[in-house]
Amino acid sequence: MPAQNTTKSPKEHPRRLRRGLVHIYTGEGKGKTTAALGLALRAAGSGLRVHLIHFLKGRSAYSEGQALKLLPQVTVSRPGRQGFLRGRAPSEADLREAQETLRLAREAALGGEYDVVVLDEVLVALSLGLVKEKDIADLIARKPEPVELILTGRGAPQSLVELADLVTEMREVKHPYKRGIKARRGIDF
Repeated sequence: MPAQNTTKSPKEHPRRLRRGLVHIYTGEGKGKTTAALGLALRAAGSGLRVHLIHFLKGRSAYSEGQALKLLPQVTVSRPGRQGFLRGRAPSEADLREAQETLRLAREAALGGEYDVVVLDEVLVALSLGLVKEKDIADLIARKPEPVELILTGRGAPQSLVELADLVTEMREVKHPYKRGIKARRGIDF
C-alpha cells in the first residue's frame, strides 16, 4: 500500500526522542483525531518523522491529508476501500484490510524509520472485531523505547488504558450535529 508522501531515510535524520510514550485519545466527544494531528504537527515541526495510519477511513479524501502532504517528514497511509464499513457488518474483505493495516502499523512502529506513529481509529477497529486487543497490546509491549505511539478511537478497553502513559477521554457536552448542522470540510473532515 503506497503512502501519500515520502520521508527522509534514517541515516539522513537521526532519531531524536530518548523515551517515547503511548497515548490514547478516546471517548464519545469530538477531537480524538484532531488531538493526534496536533501532536503530529508539533512533532514534524521539531523535525521528527511521523507516520499517520488511518483505520476505517478508507480512501476518502480528508482535508488533513492535503496539508500533511506538504510536510516531507510526515507519511500518511490510508489503506482500505472507499466507504469502508459504513454501518454494515464487517466482511472477510474488511477483516483482511484491517489486518493489512495492522501489519503496516507494526512495520511503522517497529521498523526504526519513524519517531511518532499514529494509529487513527484503531480503537474503533478493535471494538468492531477487526483487530484483536492482544495484537494491540503486543504492539505496545514491543514498541521501541524512542517511538511515540498514539492510538485514537472510541471505546478504549481498560486493559489498553492501563498500558498507556497518557489517556485523554473526550466528552461531548454539546455538538452542532444535534441541531442539524452537517460535517463541514476543513473543520470536521
